[in-house]
Amino acid sequence: MLRFMFVGDSMTIGSAGEHTWRQRMWRHLCDTLGPEDVAVVGPRTALYDQAAGGPLSHDYAGAAPAFPRHHLAGWGEGWLHMAPTIAGALERDPADVLLVSLGLIDLGFYTDAEQTAANVRAFVAAARTANPRIRMVLLPVIPNVRAETDAPFAAEVARFNELLAKAVADLDTGASPLLLASRPPAYDIHTDTYDGTHPNASGEHKLAAAFAAALAQAWAIGGPYATPVMTPTG
Repeated sequence: MLRFMFVGDSMTIGSAGEHTWRQRMWRHLCDTLGPEDVAVVGPRTALYDQAAGGPLSHDYAGAAPAFPRHHLAGWGEGWLHMAPTIAGALERDPADVLLVSLGLIDLGFYTDAEQTAANVRAFVAAARTANPRIRMVLLPVIPNVRAETDAPFAAEVARFNELLAKAVADLDTGASPLLLASRPPAYDIHTDTYDGTHPNASGEHKLAAAFAAALAQAWAIGGPYATPVMTPTG
């Protein structure tokens, strides 16, 4: 059995009433590996309740009773917050593979590209203290509305994505391999998000597909992602 932990910010924790890309990815892994060979672990289970202003909801849309809601994701949290948290999370809930989507919130509110990249390296080192054989798939910062309208911010995103690729190349080892997932192809903030940043149903599928492709192509885990034909209600 492979144990997966989802690590991310608001796009990964999701809001009340959403499916989340975590649920889409879990279904893909169950379909391609078999449900008996997939576990999802992590110290948190809630969605973010935007009305209440906290991670207080368990109202997942369309969730099968078997869907494991565990994760390590937080609204407004980034590499800065997860680097000092990941070792403890892995000691509490051991995992084999981390699926990580972070960076936008760091660059938007906390750190520049270089500082954010340093926190990536700290995160990897901390994760390996808890599990020296941990595998990690890291997603670059994906298109977002601020990068379309704020040129300096867009430059920081581009710079960070370059530094992230370098960090993956530098830190990849045979014992603890790292993968850089590709940004979802044809990801359109006007059709794949509900506010220019947070994914809607089609965006969730594209995020899951990006991780699925990395796992299948590099490590032969799972297989091609079966993206459904989307309807207006997703």
